[in-house]
Amino acid sequence: MIDATALVKELQEMRDGGFLSDALLRQSVKRIAAADDRYDWVGVYLLNDEGDELWLHNYVGEPTEHAKIAVGQGVCGTAVEKKENQNVPDVSEVENYLACSPHVQSELVVLIRAGDQIFGQIDLDSEEPAAFTDEDEDALQAVADKLAEQIAAERR
Repeated sequence: MIDATALVKELQEMRDGGFLSDALLRQSVKRIAAADDRYDWVGVYLLNDEGDELWLHNYVGEPTEHAKIAVGQGVCGTAVEKKENQNVPDVSEVENYLACSPHVQSELVVLIRAGDQIFGQIDLDSEEPAAFTDEDEDALQAVADKLAEQIAAERR
């Protein structure tokens, strides 16, 4: 599992050093992907200015055809539509699931947000069923919250 405390500290040090959100997002994806063998694909999607589509920013794993996802589509789009994280233990049970790989069995989406404003999300896929725990979600939420601080600061 990811050491969220260490990653959040590293991201704050990057912020203090003048790095912008692009660098923080890239570093987060790399660190999360390397943290646990259950994490087969890790990506960050950012919400477009119109708030109706997620755009793939950065990822580690197999290439995906889903560089853009409409709000409401798949697990990623549903997270934004419902304004809540999604922990799906069995993606085959999701009616509007967007498959990045036929091997994916579970998915975790954690929103990057400041209050009601959603900036994007961290998306994890696993080839293991029910791969993600509440502890995974909590750790990723801490990272997402730090990323949201930087994105919000840049958009002021």
